[in-house]
Amino acid sequence: MDLSNILEFLENRSILVTGATGFLAKIFIEKVMSKALFRVLKEKHGANLNSFVSEKVRVIPGDITFENLGVKDAGLLEEMWKQVDVVINLAANTNFDERYDVLLGINTLGAKHVLDFSKKCDKLKVLVHVSTAYVSGEKEGLILETPYKMGETLNGTSGLDVESEKKLIDETLKQLKAENCSEDIIKSTMKDLGIQRARKFGWPNTYVFTKAMGEMLLGQLKENIPLVIIRPTIVTSTYKEPFPGWAEGVRTIDSLAVGYGKGKITCFLGNPKTIIDAIPADMVVNAMIVSMVAHANQPQETIYHIGSSVSNPLEFASIQDYGQRYFSKHPWINKEGRPVIVGKVKVLNSMESFRRYLEIHYLLPLKGLQIVNTACCQYFQGFYLEQCRKIKFVLRLVELYGPYLFFKGYYDDMNTEKLRRAAKESGVETDIFYFDPKIINWEDYFMNTHIPGVVKYVLK
Repeated sequence: MDLSNILEFLENRSILVTGATGFLAKIFIEKVMSKALFRVLKEKHGANLNSFVSEKVRVIPGDITFENLGVKDAGLLEEMWKQVDVVINLAANTNFDERYDVLLGINTLGAKHVLDFSKKCDKLKVLVHVSTAYVSGEKEGLILETPYKMGETLNGTSGLDVESEKKLIDETLKQLKAENCSEDIIKSTMKDLGIQRARKFGWPNTYVFTKAMGEMLLGQLKENIPLVIIRPTIVTSTYKEPFPGWAEGVRTIDSLAVGYGKGKITCFLGNPKTIIDAIPADMVVNAMIVSMVAHANQPQETIYHIGSSVSNPLEFASIQDYGQRYFSKHPWINKEGRPVIVGKVKVLNSMESFRRYLEIHYLLPLKGLQIVNTACCQYFQGFYLEQCRKIKFVLRLVELYGPYLFFKGYYDDMNTEKLRRAAKESGVETDIFYFDPKIINWEDYFMNTHIPGVVKYVLK
C-alpha cells in the first residue's frame, strides 16, 4: 500500500469517471483538477475558465447500460483504451422504487460493462466502483466489509441468478407489450416486480438489490483487475470542500428535514435511539482517492465502508432536535411569503402505533372534511387537497425509508481505519484528503453547515 505521494500519482493521469454529472462525481472531478468547485474555478480563471476546463476535462457522451459504455466511435474507443489509467464508476440510479428493468440495466449490468471496458485498458492501474453500504439490507449488529458471492442472498433463499433476473424482466415486458398495456401499467408492473424480487431474496428495495448484484458480478468476473468497492452510508452535504454545505437534490434524511421545515410533517415513525449512519460527500470522495492510490496495480478486491456508525454514531433523535431548532430559528418562507411555524414532531416507535395515530388524527378528520367539502360545493377543496398531499407525503417517506428507521446495524470500518492509518503514516496530506468521521461535531455540522446548505442549494 504505497501512499507516499497522492498528488504525484494524480498528476498527468487519465481518469475515466462514469456518471460525471452526479453529485459525488462533480466533487471528485473538482478535487483531482484543482483545489476548489467550479464556482471557485470561475472566480480564479474568469473568462478563461472554458479553455482551462477543456485542457483538463474531456466530456464523452455514453451509457453504461451498453457494451463499450455506449461509445460507438471506434477511434475514440481505441484512444480511451490506450490512455485510461484509472476507472471510477459513479454511474448509478439511486431511486429506491425505480423500474426493475432500469435499475438492473444501470446498477447491475452497467457495473459489468464498466468492468469489461476496464479490462481493455492497456495502462489500467485500478477500477474503483462506488456501491452503497445498504447492500447489507436489514442486517443487525456489526456488518463487515466483506464481498457478496454470486447467488448469495440475505435470507438464504436459493435461486438468485443475474441472467435469470434479466430473462424474467424481458419476458414480463414482452407479455405486457403483447397485451397492449399502457406505459403507466408497464411502469407500475416493472416497479412492483423489482420490489417482489428484492424481497424474495431478503433486500428491502430494488435499488440496494440491484447494487448488490452489481457487486456480485464484479467479484465473479474481475480476474486480475485491481478492484476497490466503496460502500458509502447516507451521503450528506460537503463538510468542507469545495465549500461547506454544498448539496444537490433531496437525499434520504434531507427528505425528512425538508418535509418538516415546510410544515408537511407533524408526526413520524422511528426509534429515537436508532443510529443514522451519515457521512459528508467530500469525505467519501477523499476516501475514493486515497483507496485508488493505495490499491493501484494490486490485483485483488478490497471493500471499504465509508460511514460513521462505529467511529462517531449519530442518533435519530439528534437529527430531529437539530431540525426543530434550525427551522424554529430560521423558518421556511412559503409561496405566499409567510414563515412556516414548526412545532415538535410526534415520533411513534412502531408501525402499529403510527397507523393508529394517523387514523385518529388525520384519516378520520379527512373523511369528515371530504363530506363537508362535498356538502359545501367544494368550498374547502384547497385545504382538503393540501391535507391529502401531506398525508401522502408522509406515507411515501415511511414506505421508502421505513426499513432504515429501525435499523439495528453498524458498519464495521476496519479496512477504512487501516487506510486512514496508512495514509497518516505515509505522510499523506490529511488536511487535503481527510475522511475521518471522528472530526465531525454533528451538532455544529447540522446546525451551521448541512441544513443551511440544503436550504440554500436544494430548496433555492
